[in-house]
Amino acid sequence: MDNKINELINKINHLENELEKEVAKRHDKMGKQFLELGEEMKRMQQKVKVSAVRYVLDANILFIISAPIIYSLIIPFALLDLMVTIYQAICFPIYKIEKVKRKDYLVFDRAKLEYLNIIEKINCAYCAYGNGILAYSREVAARTEKFWCPIKHKERLLGAHKYYRSFSDYGDGEKYRKELLEHRDELKEREEE
Repeated sequence: MDNKINELINKINHLENELEKEVAKRHDKMGKQFLELGEEMKRMQQKVKVSAVRYVLDANILFIISAPIIYSLIIPFALLDLMVTIYQAICFPIYKIEKVKRKDYLVFDRAKLEYLNIIEKINCAYCAYGNGILAYSREVAARTEKFWCPIKHKERLLGAHKYYRSFSDYGDGEKYRKELLEHRDELKEREEE
């Protein structure tokens, strides 16, 4: 059973890597096409742009009322960002865990889209920051879990991080002890290439 599970995990990891490569190729191709179209693309995008005033006037009143609640999360997001960055800066070198590159999780490219008005661009930047910080924090937490407690839960876990599949099964103390150092070695800082 263990071999079958490991075989399936390896297949899934291989397919995820293959998917990532294909998505990157498509992204690169679309980026090149976008650049080639240049000014024509800008004109096409500006045709579908809705002014900020029209955007607000047409908005559902409940959307407007709920906006301060949504934007109030900027404080916990910023605090989380700060604390996770400090935590990683202090602890990861001690544990010799490769640091998570924050910049890989914060992408603010939607502001370049000509069809978005200023309000939509601010909304997009806010969502990019919030989701980026949560993804960054999750990766830091996932590496921490892999280092300290790579054990699966007894109950099924939804949305597990990428390291979780390789964790020891719940109750398998022998595998946990045997593989703990391997898990830690996989997280070690890589030499600059």
